Amino acid sequence: MLELGLKTLIAYLLGSIIGSLVVGRLRGGVDIRKVGSGNAGGTNALRTQGKLFALWVIVIDIGKGVLAAAVLPGLHLPFAPPDPLVSRDWLAVSCAAAAILGHVYPVWYEFRGGKGAATLIGTLLGLQPMLLVPVFAVWLITVALTGYVGLATMCASAALPVYVCLTQVPPPMPLVTFTVGVALLVIFTHRSNVARMLRGNENRAERLWLLRR
Repeated sequence: MLELGLKTLIAYLLGSIIGSLVVGRLRGGVDIRKVGSGNAGGTNALRTQGKLFALWVIVIDIGKGVLAAAVLPGLHLPFAPPDPLVSRDWLAVSCAAAAILGHVYPVWYEFRGGKGAATLIGTLLGLQPMLLVPVFAVWLITVALTGYVGLATMCASAALPVYVCLTQVPPPMPLVTFTVGVALLVIFTHRSNVARMLRGNENRAERLWLLRR
């Protein structure tokens, strides 16, 4: 259990490295939590700081998800050797989930982070890259129909456990648990988007909103 606990902790600390705040500090102390929507994620970075800034943010946030899900579980730590009683699948999803939680509630930044979408993409890339197919498909369809990026992100994350259960027989319990958990977390972190949509003042992605009136 030492290996599971230690690697999960490392994954959380890794996830707590927020791309937008790191890039913002390198750019002269920009804190995007004080501009735009106040969120530290890639969408707010793009809207307030531009494409290049947002690109580096996404690279960092996706990259740490890949490291947490694909690299960290297999590392041989001298003070925490591989535990034969710990399932490798459960270890991988635990590290993946911890990285996403670290992004949303980063210990380095007063527990005020992003909404977890980019880091989720990185963890899926590290766990099972094919899971990105339904995520991107649902995301693109939802944005094209509604123009709402936040709604598209919620729908895409909700499609994950459904896709896993329909395509993998029997569904692997570690992956089902992970996808259900992160879908609920992503929906929770986008509650402000839901409130703005209900009020009718949520921003739309005009260039991707193909079926606008």
